[in-house]
Amino acid sequence: MTHVTGPDGQPRAQRLPPRARRLVVAAYVLLCAAVAMDLLQDPQWTVSPVLATAPVLASIGSRRPFVPLFVGLGALALVGPLVLADDEVPLTVHLTSGFTVLAITSVSTANVLLVATRERELLQSRSVAEAAQHTLLRPPPERLDGLRVAVRYLAAAAEARVGGDLYEVLVTPYGTRLLMGDVRGKGLAAIDTAAAVLGTFREAAQVEPSLAAVAGRLDAAMGRRRPGEEFVTAVLVEVAGPGRAEMVNCGHLPPLRCRPGRSGPEVDEVPTPEPQPPLALLGMAGGAYRGRAFAFERGDLLLLYTDGVTEARDAAGRFYPLADRLATLHETAPAALLDRVVADLLAYAGGELSDDAALLAVRREH
Repeated sequence: MTHVTGPDGQPRAQRLPPRARRLVVAAYVLLCAAVAMDLLQDPQWTVSPVLATAPVLASIGSRRPFVPLFVGLGALALVGPLVLADDEVPLTVHLTSGFTVLAITSVSTANVLLVATRERELLQSRSVAEAAQHTLLRPPPERLDGLRVAVRYLAAAAEARVGGDLYEVLVTPYGTRLLMGDVRGKGLAAIDTAAAVLGTFREAAQVEPSLAAVAGRLDAAMGRRRPGEEFVTAVLVEVAGPGRAEMVNCGHLPPLRCRPGRSGPEVDEVPTPEPQPPLALLGMAGGAYRGRAFAFERGDLLLLYTDGVTEARDAAGRFYPLADRLATLHETAPAALLDRVVADLLAYAGGELSDDAALLAVRREH
């Protein structure tokens, strides 16, 4: 069950899933039927202990403490009529039932209050994390140095799952440089790491003539933070000379290249000749990052993305086939293409994602 805030800023539960809602309704029906039978049937037995389930049922899905409190007090009030109806049942049985109802009402009310308080704290933390994340991830201009650019960021639906996906597009003296990355982990720690990566990239991309040197700077900056405790997968792309581009892949998913074809887009992965480690792990693997040139001609579109896209699953547990879906889309404008991909991705995953997802599309116009 997912929780949202109401107009007063308090956590408010959404409706229970249909199956759970039917079970709760059935429990209420059984409780009412038991009380009615007790009032109308043999006075030698009683179901008054069952009334203790009423405040528990009322607390399911509720974030208002007075709901189980009032329901529990109402159940307690029903003990009186049952005492009169069941005059052959020992009074101690009814007294025990009354104390049980009162105790469980108190526990249920306290539990709802505790859950609502913790959810409010969680929502506040998530709001701070999302604000920090949105400040870091600045939307790039639509047109940059002969390129058309579009970005889409999808936050996960799971609670407190603010992620560390990051992207950047910069015009530098050496061409337009792109970055797409994914920090291991979630929450404020991941955003702190993403901020360090973006800050280093924005400085190094402007002064380092080699894209591989930029990747080396990022790795060194990560290594100085908490060695061995965190890493970032990243892919860097430089678009400079006509018809060509260069890529350095630091353990990230390979970008997809869409080229105009006679019967529709032709989609392929930009090849990575050999695996290279994520940022912060280069020292363990040894060597240095190396760039690889690839064809990126006029009309081609390059799509960078994080694993929140390709690891989205449908109801049968199958991963989202991004490359196959791209081959069926005929939009050439990056913004329109990403809108179609996002709509298709959400429909495929049932309306929500389990992990943050970022997409960066770049189309070469000159």
